[in-house]
Amino acid sequence: MTRELGVGILGCGNISTTYFRLAPLFKGLNVLACADINRSAAMLRAEEFGVAEQSVDELLDNDEIDVIVNLTIPDAHFAVSQRILEAGKHVYSEKPLVLSLSEGEILGRLAAEKGLSVGCAPDTFLGGAHQLARAHIDSGAIGRITSGTCHVMSPGMEMWHPNPDFFFLPGGGPVLDLGPYYIANLINLIGPVKRVGALTSMAHETRTITSQPRRGAVIPVKTPTNIHALLEFVSGATITLSASWDVWAHRHGPMELYGTEGSLFVPDPNFFGGTVEASGRNRDIVSLPAWEHPFGIANQESPQGPRANYRTAGLADMALALIEGRDARCSLDRALHGVDVMTSILKSGETGAFVTLSTTCTQPAALGMEEAAQLLR
Repeated sequence: MTRELGVGILGCGNISTTYFRLAPLFKGLNVLACADINRSAAMLRAEEFGVAEQSVDELLDNDEIDVIVNLTIPDAHFAVSQRILEAGKHVYSEKPLVLSLSEGEILGRLAAEKGLSVGCAPDTFLGGAHQLARAHIDSGAIGRITSGTCHVMSPGMEMWHPNPDFFFLPGGGPVLDLGPYYIANLINLIGPVKRVGALTSMAHETRTITSQPRRGAVIPVKTPTNIHALLEFVSGATITLSASWDVWAHRHGPMELYGTEGSLFVPDPNFFGGTVEASGRNRDIVSLPAWEHPFGIANQESPQGPRANYRTAGLADMALALIEGRDARCSLDRALHGVDVMTSILKSGETGAFVTLSTTCTQPAALGMEEAAQLLR
């Protein structure tokens, strides 16, 4: 196979700029064209980043395109990814892959029939901080992980997103929107989940947008916005996950893992970098020595200061995996297992019963410094 894949971007909203800007950092990727059902949005991105603007049908028929990045809204992910596979092209989707397990299984069968690959974000678990946490666990420094906590909580999305409606409809909510970052990293660090239980609720039946340009508009809430779940892993570890858009302030850390020999404190899985801390049996919490992981080096300014941002790393790893004939780290089976975890959490919240998962997966291969460097130009 060629050493570089032609990439098309389908969906030219907010997140597309991240892929356009960061894809040139990586080997194996050549973004050639973009499309959107709103052609003016596609024209804007095409002019901004120097690629071809095409209709959706033209992009699907473009023989120079090997893989299409699906950046449509979550409710459209399945139908769009299905069309991409039917057009004979690989798919890399933004999270969540799909909104139901059955949809993901359909994509899996279609991809297998056509000899194509499906990959899915998030890829933040490939970041330097999370791979340092993985290396610390793999070294046995904190022993066997027995339990832990995860918290992703805020007042909501209507305060910053220009069109936050879909966040509060079925297919949205904090578990399906932000949960993928936490669940993907837990799979990276611990492995697959066995069963889940949850309590869910919502604080308000409507939300008032406070961002521009629709400040003051009232939108309905049709999905739980406050979720507290318990995850039992195949390894035996039990992890609590709290995901809420009904919290104004809190002091919980993003992710803490407790082992038989110590504890590990992992930074926000929504980002690539951050400080990893750990303790042993002496209970002294110290920062792990920083390592020069390529995906932990700050490359972007943010309101909080310099930040590492290497989104598109998962797409680059998928491209190299196709070229080399190996397993991609952001693979279909891991993304589908994540969907199973998230939808089972919501199902448990509805029924009040624990839900045993019907899928499983392997841990992705660790991404050390040398392997990460091989993905960069």
